[in-house]
Amino acid sequence: MVVPAPPPQTRRGTIDSGPGSLYRGPMPASGRPARPATPSSGPVRAGRLTPWVLRHRRVVGLAWLVVGLVGVALVGQATARLTPATTYPGLASYEAGVAIAHTYGNGGNDAPTVVVVSLPHGESVTSTTGAAALSRTWSAVAADPTLRVVHPARAQEAGLVNRSGRSALGLVYGSADAVRIGDRLRSTAPPGVTVAATGLTALYGAPGGGSREVLGEVVLGAAGALVVLVLVFGSFLALLPLLVALVSILTTFLLLGAVTTVTEVSQIVEYLVALIGLGVAIDYSLLLVTRWREERAQGRSGDDAVVAAMSTAGRSVVFSGVTVGISLLSLVLLPVPFLRSLGYGGLLIPLVTVAAATTLLPVLLAMWGPSLDRRARRPHARSHRPGEADRRWARWTRTVVTHRAPAVVGSVLVLLVLLGAATGLHAGEVGPGSLARSGAAERGLLAVEHAGFPSGVLAPIEVLVPNAGRTDAVASAMRTVPGVVAVAAPDTPAWRRGGTAVLDVLPAGPTSTATGSATLAKVRSTLARVDPGARVAGDGAEEGDIVHAFYVRFPLIVAVVALLSVLALARALRSVVLALQAVLLTLVSVGASYGALVILWQHGLGSHAVWGVPATGVVPDFVPLVLFAFLFGLSMDYAVFILSRVKEAHDAGRSTDDAVVEGLAHTGRLVTSAALILFFAFAALASGPSVPMKVFASGMAVGVLLDATLVRAVLLPALVSLVGQWNWWPSGRGRGAVDPPVPERTLVSVGG
Repeated sequence: MVVPAPPPQTRRGTIDSGPGSLYRGPMPASGRPARPATPSSGPVRAGRLTPWVLRHRRVVGLAWLVVGLVGVALVGQATARLTPATTYPGLASYEAGVAIAHTYGNGGNDAPTVVVVSLPHGESVTSTTGAAALSRTWSAVAADPTLRVVHPARAQEAGLVNRSGRSALGLVYGSADAVRIGDRLRSTAPPGVTVAATGLTALYGAPGGGSREVLGEVVLGAAGALVVLVLVFGSFLALLPLLVALVSILTTFLLLGAVTTVTEVSQIVEYLVALIGLGVAIDYSLLLVTRWREERAQGRSGDDAVVAAMSTAGRSVVFSGVTVGISLLSLVLLPVPFLRSLGYGGLLIPLVTVAAATTLLPVLLAMWGPSLDRRARRPHARSHRPGEADRRWARWTRTVVTHRAPAVVGSVLVLLVLLGAATGLHAGEVGPGSLARSGAAERGLLAVEHAGFPSGVLAPIEVLVPNAGRTDAVASAMRTVPGVVAVAAPDTPAWRRGGTAVLDVLPAGPTSTATGSATLAKVRSTLARVDPGARVAGDGAEEGDIVHAFYVRFPLIVAVVALLSVLALARALRSVVLALQAVLLTLVSVGASYGALVILWQHGLGSHAVWGVPATGVVPDFVPLVLFAFLFGLSMDYAVFILSRVKEAHDAGRSTDDAVVEGLAHTGRLVTSAALILFFAFAALASGPSVPMKVFASGMAVGVLLDATLVRAVLLPALVSLVGQWNWWPSGRGRGAVDPPVPERTLVSVGG
């Protein structure tokens, strides 16, 4: 008969693990006391970097000072080398657009200025007086050899005139300045004729406001960060993370300036470097400074406290930087220069920040840390001393662990709702109605809509016909395509050059809509039948190709990034199960953020209330991909911060539940503070004028907050507690966490 093994026995008595510990459990039956997770004395097992840095602190500090000063002097030149243009070599529509622009000097993938000319009441474009007024209005612009123009008086296309016959639509290629084109037309228009001009370029506005706008948003983000840091530290230590962030951002801009000498870098990288650099640098500095305070509170002083902090939390920082870098490889490896440039900036941010956090910050702490921390507020009954675990977080985590099943079910239900919304995500170009802001461009858009023209006319499909003799046949075939409003094919030198011809197909709906996408597909299939050599360009056609290029390999990218992250985290934590949990929850968190974007922007349930922007109907094409790269890395940061501390507590002898409570008690406040700082940074970015950037920034803000609260503060501890001892498979109790415990101190047991 097999006798089952008795449950583990405990001896009467408890272990006092010191003032920083929350553990007051029974002594193991073996009589060997558990090692504390926060020791206070004894030699520190450290690598070579920190002792070397501290021995050469003046040289290291001076080197970073020089880099910072050079960065201040050259940051303007570095950002000036960034390009507002985006190129997509290899895409059929982009290459066709380049060919049109090269041959005709305009058009291609540059959207035209769209003009609506309205005649006085009682007049019509077909009447003698109306036709004369229309021709006079267009005379100066139509005679400009630098422009390529189409209007009813020239194209004789019925679709360019509305049902009333009083308003006519025209297109002007060669000038993206809708205001200037409108003024020129008004200067020649007869009395009573009204002119309104708009266009996608005017509605989108400038891609960025340059360094001044970025600086303003960084200042706003830094101000919010300073408030949070003062609440966290209660002393002048709050200045150190901001100093590390400043140096990291300036250094990253210097490196980007070097990158621009070999490849183009998008102007959008300015925002990412400034704001994500601010957030990541403060994240890492928060972790290191908090651990340094813990070591000092537990009895270490001077360089020993710095070395101890770097030997534990410093390893988490390095590993977090690696995971962020892994997630950003998805952008660097894509064959799209625009996304690769975002990847360059994003990849440099964590690498530079890790370097600053592991070299500059130890010097600052060793030289000025104690003096800056001297003015810390006195703890009161409901607060905790510097370095001590947060009792409120301990109580919260204990509650979650005690009610782990309801916590898992409740949080999963919320996430499932958001994931369900994410299944309806549609990536594309934001429609004109959601781009319109006050000014001439908005008034022009309203005039287009009021006259009864569909919004698809703002993004014509340009067709490059290799044999001009086939133009009429191609135009006739295009007019039979469902969803086509008009086809303009003027027989003038501005539209026929070098034996080729260009014609414009005006669709009813933008490519981002189902109707517009179907029209574009039908145009391409008809061209393949009528004239296989004809090529399609234009903003709408390019948008369809861009979305396909962005996401055709997206599932593979997600799988590769997730696999690499699991392997790296499993090696660091010596636990496959913990690594799988961390990566799975991160993927769920990113997916839930997608769902929030669909609700807020695509359906407009928050965009209009908060920003005054109507429902976009789509999520801007680049946002889901870039959001995944950055949110995955930042979310893994939080997972590493928490799980490394949980693993450390478990290695010190805690049970799984106690390790979870101790880990969150030491990191929960840190993670939520870091998330708040990032939230403020991206909220500042979301205040800018660009709608696509608003969508991206709000997605990042909601994503980090959702991850730090619902996912990391509720679902993660509940799930780890629910899995129990399986968390430590295959190494059992496991050793070698990311933040390994330093050698144990003498423990005091009570009882016997």
